[in-house]
Amino acid sequence: MDRKFYYRILLILLSFTFVICHGAKHESAEPGTQATNPIISDSISVATFAGGCFWCMVPPFEKLEGVSEVLSGYTGGFTKNPTYHQVGEGGTGQVESIQVTYDPRRIGYLKLLDVFWKSNDPTDSDGQFVDRGTPYRSAIFYHTLLQRAQIYATLANLQKSGIFKKPIVTNITPASTFYEAEDYHQDYYRKNPDDYHHYRNGSGRDAFLKATWAGKTWNAESTNIDIFSKPPDSVIKKMLSPLQYSVTQQSGTEPAFNNVYWNNHRKGIYIDIVSSEPLFSSIDKFESGTGWPSFTKPLDGGRVAQLADPSMGMSRTEIRSQTAGSHLGHVFDDGPPPTHQRYCMNSAALVFIPAENLKREGYGKFSGLFR
Repeated sequence: MDRKFYYRILLILLSFTFVICHGAKHESAEPGTQATNPIISDSISVATFAGGCFWCMVPPFEKLEGVSEVLSGYTGGFTKNPTYHQVGEGGTGQVESIQVTYDPRRIGYLKLLDVFWKSNDPTDSDGQFVDRGTPYRSAIFYHTLLQRAQIYATLANLQKSGIFKKPIVTNITPASTFYEAEDYHQDYYRKNPDDYHHYRNGSGRDAFLKATWAGKTWNAESTNIDIFSKPPDSVIKKMLSPLQYSVTQQSGTEPAFNNVYWNNHRKGIYIDIVSSEPLFSSIDKFESGTGWPSFTKPLDGGRVAQLADPSMGMSRTEIRSQTAGSHLGHVFDDGPPPTHQRYCMNSAALVFIPAENLKREGYGKFSGLFR
């Protein structure tokens, strides 16, 4: 008998009416689960979280405006197409998780993080509530390096708040293949409301969340991203496209007139694609005719560094981000007044944050520039 069996027995003894999240009542006839393949666009983003029993993690996200789908599933491991029972028995490396599909134009990742932090116990490294073991650990799987920066910023903010007396130990790692769980697990709280509520009420989750958050006003959406770090090279290579990696890590140059931002005229700021450091503002962007995004100066408070660059037999001034050291481009003395400088940047090194999204993405301190 495995460890989970003993926890089932414990709950049954506590209440004869409990139906356990991981009970043997629902046997799956499916040979294995299938990997999801979300298509990311300007209107579709994906977030992946783990906080113990996935039945309990679905409801708080499904009710959010801007969220179109929440799937229960498994991720973070090495066994392909795992079944529910394989994951629960351990040995697959997989974690019970949820995949949240949302519209970033309507809801920000910080809001999703706010719901996550308030839906589980991030100080427990060996499971969640009655469900013990690594398949039920607290974890966040980031899909972009901006998500990574937002996670660490809210984590530091939350730890500093003192709401949790113990250290936060939520595992933070790049997203990997997500396997959609068997059909009977999807929206379980809707399909089997009585069983779901019996399990949830007996698991200790709601009692913990009420005791922890009652009267607290902390909100992840108020976080300003001001903690920056460079991920390991293996993570950078995994998260960036070959062109983005070539530009930022190998001082490459993207094609002129064939890049994302050379003719972008929207209001907002540009950040480092690797570390999410704020760099430039659309206020200082101008048409240089070169085919690359050009600026007269860095953003006030922008985190850029200048280095002498004698490569290619020329004497140039290279621009890199301060913390990550990402190659961004070069600065030349042929720009318009008042600076007469042209910061010629590579779009592949940048991420654009529209002015209307600055606060929801963690850059609210720059919102005043566009009022």
